[in-house]
Amino acid sequence: MTLCAVAWDIDGTLVDSEPLHHRALVAVCARYGLKIAPDDTSFVGVHIGEVWRRIHSRFPDAVEERQWHREIRAYYAAHSASLAPMPGAVETVRALAAAGIAQICVSNSDRAVVDVNLESLGITPLLHGSISLDDVPAGKPDPAPYRMATAALGLPPQRVLAVEDSLTGLRSARAAGLKAALFCATVAPPADAPRADVILSRLTEIPALLGFGSRMEVLSLPGSST
Repeated sequence: MTLCAVAWDIDGTLVDSEPLHHRALVAVCARYGLKIAPDDTSFVGVHIGEVWRRIHSRFPDAVEERQWHREIRAYYAAHSASLAPMPGAVETVRALAAAGIAQICVSNSDRAVVDVNLESLGITPLLHGSISLDDVPAGKPDPAPYRMATAALGLPPQRVLAVEDSLTGLRSARAAGLKAALFCATVAPPADAPRADVILSRLTEIPALLGFGSRMEVLSLPGSST
């Protein structure tokens, strides 16, 4: 079956957001007397809800999770000018849009962060929509986010390519039945990367992967049924 749409992860795939996420965590935790080193990598790629679960016992009793989340989001939004697209991200989204390929974003971040990220990239008008953690009953690695995405696109999952930079997202996409590309920009693919249908070192490889025909038909990935 041929592919005709792309479902993008956002953090670490389209936008280099991890540095800002970490600065927000460091700054807000410092307000409550909890010191997290700027070079502490133990929270990299960890969802904010899981971060709270790990550290909340070290806060004063008066600190509430909802308020802490609000402050994290507010810091992130206030410093969003420091966000940068991943190399080739915006160009690839624009190329796919020009070729008539439907695109949707699927994120494990909450709606406020998703909107800030998409605004920083300037690609919202090119998308069919976006799925945030607030929109689903369970986040990645549960298949719910990608199931919602394919429903929004009105397509069977086998016709949608998910582009992810994490194994958590990869598992979510595969569990929902999508074809999946694992984007490894700066590190070697992890041991269980074969879960992916294809491994990418550059996002700009995607248009060639989807080879456009005269009627904007999209080629199958190697190993896909036609």
